[in-house]
Amino acid sequence: MPVIGLALAFSALVTSTSTPVTAAAAQPAAMPASQSVEEYVREYFKDAPVMIDIARCESRFRQLDSAGKVLKNPTSTAMGTFQIMASLHAAPAQENLGLNIYTLQGNAAYARYLYERNGTRDWNASKHCWGKSQHVAAVTQ
Repeated sequence: MPVIGLALAFSALVTSTSTPVTAAAAQPAAMPASQSVEEYVREYFKDAPVMIDIARCESRFRQLDSAGKVLKNPTSTAMGTFQIMASLHAAPAQENLGLNIYTLQGNAAYARYLYERNGTRDWNASKHCWGKSQHVAAVTQ
């Protein structure tokens, strides 16, 4: 199956059920080398456009900094494209879902997991940026 097909299959599996993501289902596909972070996020969250807005606000669609290291908030443990708080989520993401939030695929998959469970609540700190988006009204909690 092509890589993009795996990403879509995973996305469909995760979003087609009302139950939480299970460890078996939470295996994100690899990103093609020719695909940018923004393209990956836009494809992965095409069914949840507010998450695209959140990634734009949280990281400007970056997973890595200019030195090639995982993008980190200088005043917290927030990491990657969706600025997932590593101090709170790295271990549970790995242990319960098999996700590495330090990779783009794991960061996005865990963001989907949080979004499925909590809506946009986990990104309220940046709501001033994405909160005026046309995609917000129906999904915020």
